[in-house]
Amino acid sequence: QGRDSTFEVTAAELADSNILFTSDASDLALADFHIIAVPTPIDRAKVPDLTPVLNAAETVGTQLKEGDIVVFESTVYPGVTEEDCVPVLERSSGLVCGKDFFVGYSPERINPGDKEHTFTNITKVVSGQNDEILEIVAQVYESVVPAGVHRAASIKVAEAAKVIENTQRDLNIALMNELALIFQRLNIDTRDVLAASGTKWNFLKFDPGLVGGHCIGVDPYYLTHKAQKTGYIPQVILAGRNINDDMGNYVADETIKLMINSGLVVKGSVVTVLGFTFKENVPDLRNTKVIDIVQRLRGYGIQVQVHDPFASPSAARREYDIKLLEPENLITSDVVVLAVPHTQFIDAGWGGVVKYLRSESGIVVDVKARLDRDTKPLRITHWRL
Repeated sequence: QGRDSTFEVTAAELADSNILFTSDASDLALADFHIIAVPTPIDRAKVPDLTPVLNAAETVGTQLKEGDIVVFESTVYPGVTEEDCVPVLERSSGLVCGKDFFVGYSPERINPGDKEHTFTNITKVVSGQNDEILEIVAQVYESVVPAGVHRAASIKVAEAAKVIENTQRDLNIALMNELALIFQRLNIDTRDVLAASGTKWNFLKFDPGLVGGHCIGVDPYYLTHKAQKTGYIPQVILAGRNINDDMGNYVADETIKLMINSGLVVKGSVVTVLGFTFKENVPDLRNTKVIDIVQRLRGYGIQVQVHDPFASPSAARREYDIKLLEPENLITSDVVVLAVPHTQFIDAGWGGVVKYLRSESGIVVDVKARLDRDTKPLRITHWRL
């Protein structure tokens, strides 16, 4: 249809490109430099699922010819390119890697929804199976990335570099989430604490919140999976994952407490959830943790209605059995959970939230603390991480 449903590329940019979009694998024979950048998810048991990348490798392999280079961009644990993907390429092509064709790895580093840090101004990590291939891969990416490239020492180094980028961020957020759990018990506002600590030059700025999506909430499991295969049980990484994975349930439980303390009858109450994507200002629903809030609340007999201006209603229904409602179809509710702070929600301020409440003394759960506390309507109960 000539459009990017993720909003990362404009229709004009697509129209001006000379890219051949095709579903015919035979068209791959026209190229001699192949880039594979497919999702690398986890299964329900949180085990890496290499099916998409291996299937992509098989497809490319059927069209490989002598001298071709295949570069993988998908986030994987160290060793996947050479130990898992290369055998697939060899089997499907009938060629020998290192003799007939060659491989490299250059991790994708795009941050969805971030218009400041883009493909062209983020240094590209590149690697190749030997020095000659490394230089070719580097030159190809240098031609389109003004920020330049970093030549990694090996393919495994490049694979490890990407997976720890997201693991580090996951752990930093997990620390903030654990601090929020502690400060809630101490009746201290977490954001006030972070504002004070942030005045020190070397204090790292991270905020508590839900951690979902196809990267940060998934990639650490790739690293822990590989570590466990070597016989090492990574304790810190898995502890961080456990904290972050449970934050949706925590928010729901705190919402229930607020309702009880306000004298509401929980069963049969109505809760409006604003935002369903995994982060603000993107349409991506993959691994959204808002679903945990919705399901937990529904488990208490609460009527939960969800609105998200970015998310695809058909995708929400297909992936999560959630019916997204337009604002005019929402009924007034006892509680509003601002789960995802899309810009249009925040720009509307308190008025854009409390309009969904049936009472001037309703409850607003501000998950990421984006509403201005100083302008809160007097009788509203306001909770935030």
